[in-house]
Amino acid sequence: MKTSGQKERFVCFKRWSRDNYAVFASLHRYCKIGVLSVGMSIILHATAMAEEDLVDSTAVFKTMAIESVGVVGNKVNPTRSAMSQTTLFNRDRGAAAPVQTIESALRLSPAVDVRERGGKSVQADISIRGGSFDQTMVMLNGIDFTDARTGHQTHALPVDVDCVAGVELIDGVAGVGAYAGAVNVRTVPLRPTYLRLEAVGGQYGYAYGNLSGAVTEGRFTLFAAGSYRQSDGYIHNTDFTNWNGFLRMTYDAERAGLFDVQAGYQNRAFGSNGFYAAYNDDQFEHTETALASVRWVKSWNAFSMNASASYRKNFDRYDWTRGTPMNRHDTDNVTAELSGEYSWCGGNTALGVDYAFNHIYSTNLGIPMSKPRGEYTRSDERNVGNVWLRHSKRWVRFDVSASAGVSFTPYGSSALWSVAGGYLPTRGLRIEAGVTQSMRLPTFTDLYYTSPAHINNLDLVPEKAVTCRLGATYSRGGWSASALAYYRAGRDIIDWVWRPDMGDKWHSEQESRLDTYGVELSGGYSSDGWLRSVTASYGYVATDKLGRIVTSSALDYMKHKAALSVEVRFLRNFSFVLTGSVYDRNGSYTAYPRNADGSLKLDEDGNRVTEVREFEPYFLLDGRLSWSKGAVRLYVDATNITGTDYCDFGGLRLPGRWFTGGVVVTIGRK
Repeated sequence: MKTSGQKERFVCFKRWSRDNYAVFASLHRYCKIGVLSVGMSIILHATAMAEEDLVDSTAVFKTMAIESVGVVGNKVNPTRSAMSQTTLFNRDRGAAAPVQTIESALRLSPAVDVRERGGKSVQADISIRGGSFDQTMVMLNGIDFTDARTGHQTHALPVDVDCVAGVELIDGVAGVGAYAGAVNVRTVPLRPTYLRLEAVGGQYGYAYGNLSGAVTEGRFTLFAAGSYRQSDGYIHNTDFTNWNGFLRMTYDAERAGLFDVQAGYQNRAFGSNGFYAAYNDDQFEHTETALASVRWVKSWNAFSMNASASYRKNFDRYDWTRGTPMNRHDTDNVTAELSGEYSWCGGNTALGVDYAFNHIYSTNLGIPMSKPRGEYTRSDERNVGNVWLRHSKRWVRFDVSASAGVSFTPYGSSALWSVAGGYLPTRGLRIEAGVTQSMRLPTFTDLYYTSPAHINNLDLVPEKAVTCRLGATYSRGGWSASALAYYRAGRDIIDWVWRPDMGDKWHSEQESRLDTYGVELSGGYSSDGWLRSVTASYGYVATDKLGRIVTSSALDYMKHKAALSVEVRFLRNFSFVLTGSVYDRNGSYTAYPRNADGSLKLDEDGNRVTEVREFEPYFLLDGRLSWSKGAVRLYVDATNITGTDYCDFGGLRLPGRWFTGGVVVTIGRK
């Protein structure tokens, strides 16, 4: 760092790292740096400097030689979040695990309930801490891409697990959308410059190919990936194809600021044997998703600004009988955000506004149009806005943060807030607590969906909740542990309720309240020896009873979940990972027994025979054996090794043993 006149003494570091001493701002003095590894983007955490493992949400890491500089803080993106974030997946720690999709990577987390309808996560719902799939906000690199039609499509992002550096659960996002929390998926290149090729094959005609890579030149980084996945299916009508394409560019201009652009496209087609009606094995679905966003971040000493805009287009075709389209949907989701943050002696103060526009054309959802638009006869749209203020303050051992705002929706305005605090009693240990108010709007499906078995409800109003959270994390040496307890008081919960008085149909209704309680425990050990890692976790969820009504999902939460994962290295180049997990789901479902030839059982009057069954606990065992040397890695995966017969949705049989093998070639400088 250059100086004129008076000389200053500097603490000198040769390189940037994520060790404790890397938090330069906590020294309250200038630090001389020779080579700086920069992740210049967004930190979705008001108290991010309090936790050692936190990383920014859109970082594209690059190393560049620069003149010595004085570091006094971080570039951040102010958000409405006033609480911490929980790591659901970390590439550095989970790269060796037997996971091939983002959903399978999240399955072991005690905070997440992944409910699959088919093999290799071809269609899956992600729920957070006893909530529903519609109550989770989904972000890609800090950009909200939540689908306004249905949560079934929200997490269908055009990125593969090899592109994902981490997935975090962000608590305390006050405002519309994150009723149960927000899941943020971060994509970061494996290396500054590289080329990676992966090819996989296995049972049931499974094939997967992925080509990805990055180029870094100075302050510019280009990251791109494309993939194709297919299977003939493990039972009748469970075949699928999936195309993904993703691109991300960042440019950190010295004067103009950071520019971050991303775009992606996904095309999926899959047989839906029993997906939405267990007695019908001939259903089919085809979806297309295109998304794009641009973000700008600029700092001037103590002041920083953030602006972003995004667009998501989604097409969906559903066939009750494959080959004969029944429902089609065309949705548009547009968002924009502008915020600023100022750092002063009293802490950090941020002010921001954001806006979302949701629109749908449909053959089934929305208000009838006077003039059809091609095949679409219905449409609807809505505008949602938030204005929010956030402030945080950090001392040596304490930190506090709070946010308040107003949300403007078609249902009126709502005041929302959150507050949190943390304490570091000793090295490696952090205790935190927080309370937040959240809400989510009814989806277009909630409002309008009708069928021979469903009745819609136009009188639905937003769901609201107040969530209290108390937790502690510990990390020192190779050991880590965390504990969390939470309570969510939910109001006006939306769900489909079975109504015999309405002709034995499902009706979209709102229960007055649903209180949810939960506990999450996790711990682990990691080293550079033959025993690389051992991790264990347990999650428990309970809700109050809503009487003897039959609902489609509100009470089908994962009551108990326990998981254990062990990774060992041997013979220098080999590694073996084994994961075992136990699941115990609450609730019951209607089953449709079948005859030996697969046909549905009928009673004397020719009606389908039905049985009400409780979900039964099940155990899954997965493993991966891999060998790596230089640029090449070979691996064999075995999922559901024990051949467990299980289901996440009533009556939908999921795959038994499934063996796959692959080769990965990675070329480029580390």
